[in-house]
Amino acid sequence: SQSEQQILSSKLECVQSISDEVLAEAKCTESSLVTLLSQKGSGAKTQTQSSLKLLQVETEMLYKKVDSEDLYVTSMLYEREETEREVTGGEVSDLVWKLCLAHSASFETADLFMTLVFELRHLSLEALKALWQRSSFKCRDNWEPLIDALPSCATEACVVLMKEIIASGEVEEDKVEYFFWSFSFIPKPTLGMIESLATLLKSPGTSQSCFLGVTALLHRFCSAHDSCDGLPAVQSVMRTLGKFLGGNCTVQNSEQLREMQLVLKAIGNAGLAAASLTPVLSLCASLQNNPIEIRLAAIQAFRRIPCSVRVSDLLPASD
Repeated sequence: SQSEQQILSSKLECVQSISDEVLAEAKCTESSLVTLLSQKGSGAKTQTQSSLKLLQVETEMLYKKVDSEDLYVTSMLYEREETEREVTGGEVSDLVWKLCLAHSASFETADLFMTLVFELRHLSLEALKALWQRSSFKCRDNWEPLIDALPSCATEACVVLMKEIIASGEVEEDKVEYFFWSFSFIPKPTLGMIESLATLLKSPGTSQSCFLGVTALLHRFCSAHDSCDGLPAVQSVMRTLGKFLGGNCTVQNSEQLREMQLVLKAIGNAGLAAASLTPVLSLCASLQNNPIEIRLAAIQAFRRIPCSVRVSDLLPASD
């Protein structure tokens, strides 16, 4: 704008020289004028001059020729070659010690931690338990490398160990929450994981993260296995959740209301495994005496249940 209200006026001019399709030289002049509203045409002016000049051109670019047959498309996830040697608990314990001694913000620490995660995946449950007894210590800065590495391990043995650590109460609450949330990201859950974690849902004072983490893992398992709702471990989880509903989701106070909403959200997480609870969910949603929050949560619990269960027939139309 060139109006009288303009306060800042800037200008940039550049001259470029091209030689053999290569930029040989560039000279630029930038000027800025800052004017006050009461003074027309006067004010503070700055001027900056810059010059870039090409000094030399490499005659040949050095690069390593790669056979196209060796190239492949992959994701951006970390990869590591599988080791053929047997990993021992003693070696992994030494890794934990090295992590404690390494500087916390270094490439060495990052590489050691990744190595720890990958080597944990080769240990049996017995070896992991022995490792936990030897290496469940805190470094001098209160860091616990083994606690942080276990959720990224994602093997059945690691999940069972985490479940036992949670049940024993050996770690702080924030680390327990970290364990629970990690269950949602396990790429290939196993039946053994579900069998182990099912017992946690029956523990008194079970947290929200436990309900949601376990049922998210259950959903991923059932997405990869047909007729999973017929497996005893899956049925055990759903029976536990079903008992919380009490037949029609009736609540007496605000605390019970929050708990019921959590259970209904967990059932919605479970997806395919929750098909057996659809009659109860239908009743919870249609019962007019229930709070509107409960009725809505019961309807949302159907979100992952397949259409073959005929949800429309289970939810009667209201007047």
